[in-house]
Parts: sequence; C-alpha cells; structure tokens
Amino acid sequence: MEKIHTISPKPLTWDIIENLIEEPHKLELSAESRELIAKCRSYLDRKMENESTPIYGITTGFGSLCNKTISKAELSQLQKNLVMSHACSTGEMVNPEIVRLMLFLKAHALSLGHSGVQLETVERIVDFYNHNITPVVYDRGSLGASGDLAPLSNLFLPLIGMGEVIFEGEVKPAEQVLKTFGWKPIELKSKEGLALLNGTQFMSAHGVFAMVKAFKLAKLADIIGAVSLEAFDGRIDPFHENIQNVRPHQGQIETARNFRKILEGSELIKRPKKHVQDPYSFRCIPQVHGASKDAINYVSGVLLTEINSVTDNPTIWPDEDLVISGGNFHGQPLALAYDFLAIALAELGNISERRTAQLILGLRGLPEFLVANPGLNSGFMIPQYAAAAMVSQNKQLCTPASVDSIVSSNGQEDHVSMGANAATKLIRVIDNLERILAIELFNAAQALEFRRPAKSSPYIEEFIASYRSVVGFIEQDKIMYQEMDKTLQFLRQGTFARE
Repeated sequence: MEKIHTISPKPLTWDIIENLIEEPHKLELSAESRELIAKCRSYLDRKMENESTPIYGITTGFGSLCNKTISKAELSQLQKNLVMSHACSTGEMVNPEIVRLMLFLKAHALSLGHSGVQLETVERIVDFYNHNITPVVYDRGSLGASGDLAPLSNLFLPLIGMGEVIFEGEVKPAEQVLKTFGWKPIELKSKEGLALLNGTQFMSAHGVFAMVKAFKLAKLADIIGAVSLEAFDGRIDPFHENIQNVRPHQGQIETARNFRKILEGSELIKRPKKHVQDPYSFRCIPQVHGASKDAINYVSGVLLTEINSVTDNPTIWPDEDLVISGGNFHGQPLALAYDFLAIALAELGNISERRTAQLILGLRGLPEFLVANPGLNSGFMIPQYAAAAMVSQNKQLCTPASVDSIVSSNGQEDHVSMGANAATKLIRVIDNLERILAIELFNAAQALEFRRPAKSSPYIEEFIASYRSVVGFIEQDKIMYQEMDKTLQFLRQGTFARE
C-alpha cells in the first residue's frame, strides 16, 4: 500500500524527511492547510478591492521597479510576466530527487497560510509531485537573496503551461504533459508569482538532500574507520571513556562510544601491541569525527528551522490585517551553515584519506600497496591517488560562498547571500566524501585479510562478510575503478549505518 504524507501546519522532522526520500509517498493537503490557504487568499482578494495604497509585489513592480504601480486589470499578467522573465536558471539539470524536494518544501511553506496563493495552485504542485512530473531546473543562477528567483521560476513555469518537465523518463514540454492529464494552466492571481518565486526552496532542498546523506556518512566514517584501525593493528586506548570525559564535546563522546561498541569482542584490538601510539588519523578519530558530527547537528537544526518557515515576500497575516514586506527570503542562515557543513564533511574525507595512505605504506606487517607481490602488481597504489585528488578538490570547494556579495536589481538588492552556490558546492563535497570513504573501505577490507586468522569484532566481521559478497579480495592487479564503484554502491544502498 502506497504511503501518504499529509501536509499540515505541523513542523517537518528529519524522520518525516528521510521517510519521504527513502520510500515512495503521495502527498495530500490536510483540511487545516486547505482552510489556511483559502482564508489567506480570500483576505487578500477582499483587501485588493478596497486598497488604494501600493503593496509591494502585489500592485507594484518587483525589485528596483517597486515604485511602478500596476493597474488591477494587469495584476494577473504581472505575475505571469514575473515567472517568465525570472526563469533564468542555467547550467546542468538539477538532480530530479532534489527538484521533487523543492516541490514538497514549497507546498509545505505555502500551506502555512501566509503567502496569499490560490488553493488550486498548491493542489497543482501536489499533483506534479504525486504524478512524478518533475520540472526541469538548472543548477546556476540564484544569488540566494531575493529567494532562489531563477531556479524557482523554472520550477513553476510548468504550472502556467510553459517550460519543460521530466515525465515518464523523458524531457517534454510542460504544455503537452498538462494536456495528457486534462489540466489547464494555472491563471495566477495577484501576489502568486511572487509567492512561488520568492523563497529558499532551491537552497533548502539541496541542503536536505545533503543532510540526509551527511547523517549516514558520519556513521559510516566511524564504521569504516574502525575497520581501518583493526587492519592497521591500532590501539583502543584513545577511545577510552575517561579521555572523552575530561574534554566532553558531545560528538567526541559519541564517536569514542561508537568505536568501543563497534569493536566489542574483537581479538585484534585486544592483542598486545608493539607500538605505543598510532598516527593522528587513528588516534584523533574521536576529536575529528566528533567535531564534524557537532557541526552536522548544528546545521541540521538551522535547516529544520528553515524548511518550517515562511520565506516568500510580502508576508500576510489575515487575522491582524497585515501585509508586510520584509526579507525572509534572504539565504544568509543557510549560506553560513552550508559553508560550515562543507568544511566539516571535507574533514571527514581528509582524515579518511590519511588512514588509507597509512594502510598502503607497508607498515606494521602489511605488504606495500596491500598486495602479496608488489612490483609486478601496483595493487592499491592508485586508489589513494583518487582519494587524494578528491580531498584536494574538497578543500577548494570549501572556499566560503557566504563571504561574497554582488549588487543586483539596480542597487535595491545590494547584499546577497550566495547561499545557492554554497548549496550546490556542498552537494559536490558530499559526493566526493562518499567516494573517499568507499576507497578507504576498499583498502581497509583488503588490509584486514592480512591479519588473518585473527578476527575482528562480530559486528565488523558481519559488515566485511556483507561487503565481500560485492567486492572480493584482490589477488592480482585488476581494473580498480570497477571495484571502487561497487564499493560506492554498497555504501549507498546499505542500511547498516543506522542506529
């Protein structure tokens, strides 16, 4: 039976978001949301009949054209023109999963009843989601300040019968797909175009997509790091509870606890060690992984606040007879948070690559490059190169976007967040991190075999047995990228990283 998520004023949670991403759902509007949407629209219609004072974006032009008054007869055309003229996203097509999140997040925000849209407009957004009609949106063009104007315009062109969508696996004209369902283009009323285009849903959807992956990768970094520690014949001492308690950062405490749990029952970790210390990439895992987890938790809170907010402009309060033009569309909270998150995730990759490098150096009884006959075989020499290249690229991608601003709209929009650029580069950082961790697992599993017949913990032995059903031990040189890709898919599809 297909699952249903009911859009209501109740706050979204990460459990709701993860369920929507991982399992097919249909959306429906709650009775309460329908009432809130209709009430706000009805209030705005009544206000428009008697209002003589200009209201930004409703009876005026946009941006620096806010001083241009628009007649009542032209209000619908004004909103249509807005959507057409602002559809300026360019570059590569956005991942359809992220576009679907954009639709969902916008429907949720509009349902809070402060945006003045028609009920049928929100219903059509829900229809698009439920029938897998995915608007074509491109990844560049938003300044992340007056909302995500350009990409959101591309997202909602299909509502008015324009632009393109992905439907049944093909890119098709939106007008054609609307006819397939017998739907007429939405006739936008006053304020509606602005309600659709103002907002942070491009930034937010990218962040949600990245955050769900970040939760999983932070756990995987611990599991894979523990395999590497065992393969390197490392020490458990740095993970002792007492060490963490005298420097009680939450992420550090959690990481050390995870390692103790993952390694419980291991023969390898308990055996006497000749060396008194491990390199920092092993010894400081609680501190490094822990700090990244603390950053992830902080950003998750910022993002959760954002996706439960009203971020279009102007904002409407029917009960208080208020229409206020403000700046809730400005992406600064997300821009700063995404730059921080990118750094935190890049550091998980940075330390991972260093563990990979330690495993191939021929130390502690491991063969050089993790093959029995190095020289004839290059073994695991070049996977480390690939990891190093991605670590370096992540460092470049971690140059903050949020410190930049370029004046737009003839000086009216004179400080912008560049949050959309922070969002898109965050996606690239997290993709690199997935691949770096996959390379570490590829190396660590290989190195662990050279410790046989000694066994690791039951948890790690089960984890490696599952991995070995996908990627085998490397006896002689073979095409390595294929094994790396298999490892990546193993990590992406597995559910072992969940608590």
